Amino acid sequence: MHDGVVVEGLNLVFAYGTDDIILRGDSFKFRGPGLVTVLGPNGSGKTTFFKVLLGLLRPQEGRVLVNGIDVTGDPVRAGRYMSYVPQLTSLRRDIPVTPLEFVEMALYGRRLRGRARREAAEKLLREVGVSEVLDHTLGELSGGQLQRVLIARALARDTDVLLLDEPLSGIDPRGRENLLDLIWSIARRKLVIMSSHDPVQTLKRSDYFVVFNRGIMAQGSPGDVYKVDILRRAYGTVLEIERCLHVF
Repeated sequence: MHDGVVVEGLNLVFAYGTDDIILRGDSFKFRGPGLVTVLGPNGSGKTTFFKVLLGLLRPQEGRVLVNGIDVTGDPVRAGRYMSYVPQLTSLRRDIPVTPLEFVEMALYGRRLRGRARREAAEKLLREVGVSEVLDHTLGELSGGQLQRVLIARALARDTDVLLLDEPLSGIDPRGRENLLDLIWSIARRKLVIMSSHDPVQTLKRSDYFVVFNRGIMAQGSPGDVYKVDILRRAYGTVLEIERCLHVF
C-alpha cells in the first residue's frame, strides 16, 4: 500500500464479558490508499472490530489512532476520518426515502445548498452506477443497488477511510463482481477496509489481509495468511480451506 492515511490499533482489548472476548491485545497498522480485507466466519466479531475502530465501542485497553490522532471511543473524532457502510441486514428498507434523498441527507454538513446539493448527490449516485433508480424508494432496490447507494452515501462524507461490513453478502455472483470493481476503484484513492466471511472473494484484489476470529489470528499479504493451519484455526472447515487454497 502507498503512503497516505494510516489507521493503527495498539494493544486493543475488547470483551462483552469474560466469555465473549473479541480483541485480545491486538495491534495492526493499515495504510492507504488500498484495500484491506478482514476475513473471518460469521459470528467471529468482525462487526464489533469495526465498531471499535469507529469509536462506537470503547476498548477496555489499547488505542485507535488515525494519522497519529487518538480516536479511541470517540465516534465524532473518528467520523472525521472514517465512514461506515453497515451490513444490508441492519438497514430498514420500509422507509419511503429515495436514493437521491438518502444521499442528499449525508451532504448537509458540506455547506451545499438546494440545487448544488442535489447535483452533488446525483453525481455520487452516477459514480457508483445507480443513476437509473434515483427516484425509486429504498425498498424497491435490489441488494446490489442498495449496497451501491449506501456506498454513495458514505462517499458523500468525503473521508479518507471507508469501512464496508460484508458488502458482498446477499448479492448474486455477477453483482458481486461488479461491486468488487467499484470497491477496487475507490481503493485507488482511499483506504478501504472491508470484511468478508468468504476467503476467496477479494484474493486477487486486496493489498492486505487480516484473518479474524475473536482476535487477529494473522495479517499480511496473501502469502502470509493463506496457510492451512491459519485458515483451519479461523474457519474450522475443510471445505472453505480447500476452496481458497485451490484459487491461491
